[in-house]
Amino acid sequence: MTTIQQLLDGMRLPVIAAPMFLISDPKLALACCKAGIVGSFPSLNVRSTEKLEGWLVEMKNGRSEIEKETGRPPVPYAVNLVVHKSNPRLRADLAMCVKHKVPIIITSLGVVPELIEAVHGYGGIVLNDVAKGYHARKATQAGVDGLVAVCAGAGGHGGSLNPFAFVNEIRQSFDGPIFLAGCMNQGSDVAAALAMGADYAYMGTRFINTKESRAIAPYKQMILDSSSGEIITTPAVTGVNCNFMRKSLEENGYDVEKLLMPGKINYGEILTAKEDEAKGWKQVWSAGQGVSGIHDVPSVEELVTRLEQEYRRTVERIGRL
Repeated sequence: MTTIQQLLDGMRLPVIAAPMFLISDPKLALACCKAGIVGSFPSLNVRSTEKLEGWLVEMKNGRSEIEKETGRPPVPYAVNLVVHKSNPRLRADLAMCVKHKVPIIITSLGVVPELIEAVHGYGGIVLNDVAKGYHARKATQAGVDGLVAVCAGAGGHGGSLNPFAFVNEIRQSFDGPIFLAGCMNQGSDVAAALAMGADYAYMGTRFINTKESRAIAPYKQMILDSSSGEIITTPAVTGVNCNFMRKSLEENGYDVEKLLMPGKINYGEILTAKEDEAKGWKQVWSAGQGVSGIHDVPSVEELVTRLEQEYRRTVERIGRL
């Protein structure tokens, strides 16, 4: 079976651009693959499995064009599957990913051994989002290939653990690749992730503010205007703790002081909701605490070039120490 190291050989930088709900699509993913990092998107960013197939075909054709243009195979891409029991599309979306042999599957909100077996069957690899030690142990026992350690301050469904503590805890029972998520914007952050024992950086919020992102201009501007202290963690919008920009919550009528009440996860509701009913998923804007370090909206190529330069300078500086 293909290993992560074999699959990701040739990456320009050890970075995955995280799959972001309503933000990531083939345009952003292909720009990342062309720039030399892993691009990704959630399957639920399209309203049906049939439309998901259209995206997978677009990825196949787009990666072929990149290979023709550059003369080398592009970096692989990933699709995020929500495996929570409330997602009625999981089985169909998985079957579509198997049909098109998606290189990397990233699973969220649970572990499904049958999914891992299906992806391994065609030579793909499975990464699993984890936010607690017991999540990591359960995923390890199920046979995943890598763990995405979602730490405090990460955008979307962020965790609450310090990255030093969490990476060290994971390493006690897992010797495979760790992808560290949470507040990383610069190449020096990538170097720091590797220094503390992770193998790859997992960046989300930084890629919202790129030219290829699906985020609308006001969303990107709010990221530029926000600071880390304005990120609110609440389960009230999605049913599970998620990080949102305070200004976005307030503009959509949420009383920020009352947002700590527990919610209920139900992906079936968001899949059947009409466009004007999807307020909690579309109009309230998520971001991580790393917003305080984002000051522009470059292209993906420009961003990755900058990250690579910062990363190499940091590694050289550490080497001198």
